[in-house]
Amino acid sequence: MVNVKVGAVLAAIGGAISLSLFAGACLQRNVEIPAIVPVPQHVQLQKGCFRVDPGTSIVVDRVFKATGEMLAAQLRNATGYAIPLRSESETATTSAIILTSPSATLGLGAEGYTLEVTPESVTVRGAAPAGLFYGTQTLLQLFPPQIFTQETVTGQRWTVPCLPITDQPRFAWRGLMLDVSRHFLKPAEVKKLIDAMALHKLNTFHWHLTDDQGWRVEIKKYPRLTEVGAWRKRIGFNLDPKASSAYGSDGRYGGYYTQAEVRDIVRYAEARHIRIVPEIELPGHSSAALAAYPQYSCSGGPYSTEMTESVSAGVYCAGKEETFQFLCDVLSQVMGLFPGEFIHIGGDEVPRQNWHNCPRCQGRMKEEGLANEHQLEDYFIRRIETFVHSHGKRLIGWSEIQNDHLLPETVVMDWIGGGAEAARAGNDVVMTPEDFCYLDFYQSLDRSSEPAAAGAYLPLAKVYAFEPLPPGLPSEAQARVLGAQGNLWTEYMSSLAQVEYMAFPRLCALAEVLWSPKTSRHWPDFVRRLQVHEQRLDRLGIRYRRGNE
Repeated sequence: MVNVKVGAVLAAIGGAISLSLFAGACLQRNVEIPAIVPVPQHVQLQKGCFRVDPGTSIVVDRVFKATGEMLAAQLRNATGYAIPLRSESETATTSAIILTSPSATLGLGAEGYTLEVTPESVTVRGAAPAGLFYGTQTLLQLFPPQIFTQETVTGQRWTVPCLPITDQPRFAWRGLMLDVSRHFLKPAEVKKLIDAMALHKLNTFHWHLTDDQGWRVEIKKYPRLTEVGAWRKRIGFNLDPKASSAYGSDGRYGGYYTQAEVRDIVRYAEARHIRIVPEIELPGHSSAALAAYPQYSCSGGPYSTEMTESVSAGVYCAGKEETFQFLCDVLSQVMGLFPGEFIHIGGDEVPRQNWHNCPRCQGRMKEEGLANEHQLEDYFIRRIETFVHSHGKRLIGWSEIQNDHLLPETVVMDWIGGGAEAARAGNDVVMTPEDFCYLDFYQSLDRSSEPAAAGAYLPLAKVYAFEPLPPGLPSEAQARVLGAQGNLWTEYMSSLAQVEYMAFPRLCALAEVLWSPKTSRHWPDFVRRLQVHEQRLDRLGIRYRRGNE
């Protein structure tokens, strides 16, 4: 039976969420499983427990040493024990946490793992480092929540229940998008968010680095992008200036990441098996870049990172060859900073009126035989797409880039439609529909009790009901759906604390949607596990919205 509170949520969102999901018709539990988020594919609780004590060590081979060090560091913080690392060739101890590759084919892919707990030992097996890392994240959640405390806890028994776990993700793309253009977050704050992603087995950090209100990545060939484009006079968005610490020594608001800082964050994420997908917005949402280099616009401006009606809409001129040279120069440096497979170019909400009024753009249309500015937009994307792919990368863009001429390697990120059509056409797709994945939306219908947010309503229960596979897709097109992600557009999030508040616990729900089998989703049990999981968030210093609407 659906409880009263959940029933109210269902009514509030118009019955869009299937009652069968919350009734748990697909999942019967005789014994409550441990409070693991996201829930594993298979877990069976058994009698007994393993206890970490002063004699416990971690046995790890060289391939998994980095994961062993991270696990040991967390255990040492909370327990105060030495927790040494030993090689597999050393004499076995009686109280060991063993991190190893499988003795036989695991069949769970690079991100799958098994975890076996007996009274004598814990064994985590993974065919690849990513799977083994995720196994250690599950292991940490088997301990009391105090294991996530950064200082030694006295008087605590550090036990985990005996059980076997077999686990692997449902989707390959399990992501979070962070917009740092509207409000800048410092490198240490970005790393904290990456740590939170890793705990929830998310593997893709989509970093929205440029937009109208700020350019956040150093491009050495074009220094004015950060000298001018990274700053504005005020916080904007009708927010309290004291709500953020992102001010320069001269009082201007903003900031940017040096190339050294970017490389450091990339390495930090890679150690946690998270790939970073940078986004450089084009051809629209480009006011910050054009404030620095107005010669790449149609009219010459004025352009500004300030939000006033007197500035022009930021869109690059499609009629100037020097525009494309500028963008290729920028993307070349970006590709050098981010070793991952994907480069995101935005491609959304392009203000085409500038092109309509621009003689150069109209000349380009005539030269290329283009009937209208919409076709000019497709031409613009196609040129950038060709350049990106010629450098061994895959281009990804928002719904608006979808057309009949995309290269097969190009990926469509669906926020307003087009994903199903792209998948049927043979392109890979990442689903991020705003109705389910926009974490900047309000978390309560009572807006007076919530901080300012974007206008719509997205409760936790609705995120948990999200199904990434569009209905009616044939199996070959379903295989093109890489996964999904949550999006944090930060117009109203001027600090890490506010970002965390909007992300959690909704990101916990989305992580379970993307990792766990669809048949395992069970709202009452998720709420039960979340009550324990919130204790972990407390000890990690992660702010979150309390209550389970």
